[in-house]
Amino acid sequence: MLRRSTQIILFYSVSVLFLALNFYFIIRSETLLINLLPFVAAVVFTALVRMDGLLLLVAFFTPLSLPLNKLVEGLAFDMYLPTEPLLFGLLLLFLFKLAERKSFDRALLKHPVSLALYFYLGWMLITALTSTMPLVSLKFWLAKIWFLVAFYWMGILFFRNKKNIYWFVALYCSAFVLVIFYAWSRHLALGFHNVQAAHFVMNPFYKDHTSYGAMLAFFIPFLLGITLFARIRKRYRFLAAMALVLFAVALLLSYSRAAWLSLSLGAMVWLLIRLKIRFRPLFITALSAVALVWVFQVPILQFLERNDQESSANLATHISSMTNVTSDASNLERLNRWSCAIRMFEEKPAFGWGPGTYMFQYAPFQLTKYRTIISTNSADRGNAHSEYLGPLAESGFLGMFSFILLVVVILYRGIHAYSQTKDQESRLLLLSAIIGITTYLVHGFLNNFLDTDKVSVPFWAFVAIIVVSDLSTKSEQPASND
Repeated sequence: MLRRSTQIILFYSVSVLFLALNFYFIIRSETLLINLLPFVAAVVFTALVRMDGLLLLVAFFTPLSLPLNKLVEGLAFDMYLPTEPLLFGLLLLFLFKLAERKSFDRALLKHPVSLALYFYLGWMLITALTSTMPLVSLKFWLAKIWFLVAFYWMGILFFRNKKNIYWFVALYCSAFVLVIFYAWSRHLALGFHNVQAAHFVMNPFYKDHTSYGAMLAFFIPFLLGITLFARIRKRYRFLAAMALVLFAVALLLSYSRAAWLSLSLGAMVWLLIRLKIRFRPLFITALSAVALVWVFQVPILQFLERNDQESSANLATHISSMTNVTSDASNLERLNRWSCAIRMFEEKPAFGWGPGTYMFQYAPFQLTKYRTIISTNSADRGNAHSEYLGPLAESGFLGMFSFILLVVVILYRGIHAYSQTKDQESRLLLLSAIIGITTYLVHGFLNNFLDTDKVSVPFWAFVAIIVVSDLSTKSEQPASND
């Protein structure tokens, strides 16, 4: 331990050095970025001393993160600050720790979700190497890696302590509440009846109301579970109830029809799980429904074209506009993006165009009859609007298959673990994670945000919670006498 006098000398030396650097950069470059140096130093210190603290820091900053292009214009690349640099740092620390220990939890490495992830990431890497834009695809793949390392592989070790699950949800939701109040302050100035304003008032923290609504729906099941669970302390249940009310009102004012639909179907899945209906008939029913929609897509579209109801501040009218594929620009643009993805797949069915390249490649595949007033040829209006068709266009048939396989394995292991777990608190956490993930998987039919920190961080964290529960359930089972 340093002596008191040495500590004082060191403190003043560092302070003088910082002030001198600050003065120099202000005079020479007219920039205040050097003021970020103490924050960077604090983050590095936290990472070296407590990596779990850094994970919680990322959880808090995720709803508040900003794209770099909002801060510095004209850059040829983009990233979310401060989360993506922190996640990249966590990736390096993880690799360093792994090389130092030369071992990892074998049960985790061999878990069915992990095996499905290897297939998913492995095929993505192959198609990144065969991509029409290799640098874009490799950056996209690397971003997937640092999301997964931080909140899946490290997350599983982190969430073995149940208190950390509550801390993760509390910090993410606390920061999200700040975004909600920010959005409401802007919405109030424009009028809460203004549906168009609801599309952008959360910007720049969330790109639009769809990703904002998706995450509101994602956390509502967890907040509801904590509110209703009698064994949790009353003050925590009260805070969860207050957050639940805020999230519910914010979801209503988001006017995100996809988020409303996803939460409704999430509630149906909750009911099916509570009724103890087996996974296999549920999966077969869902698969049959998707197959029927695909086979009868023409008559279904013809039926939907009879609906010409536009988006409106009236909730009933707004809900009915969900199936308007005649004049609703948002719905029509989704059909445009989906048809582009299918035609891109037809041209490159084996390896696709490369992960992350859809937005740069889809423009020539647009048909005049599908273009809308919000269609564009520039790569600035999002992706394929589907977590399922996006991989189909970018990584071919196996790209979509690997994602669907991963989803099926996650839900199967989650529902199986829920049926085997006896501890009531573990059942609460597990069911909340399953329903939260379900809301996003439903939302994923209409939008795709898993390439952003806003969604990837909580999504893979909840997957980690499911795997933790599954592993603990296996360890609780009595050994065989054979």
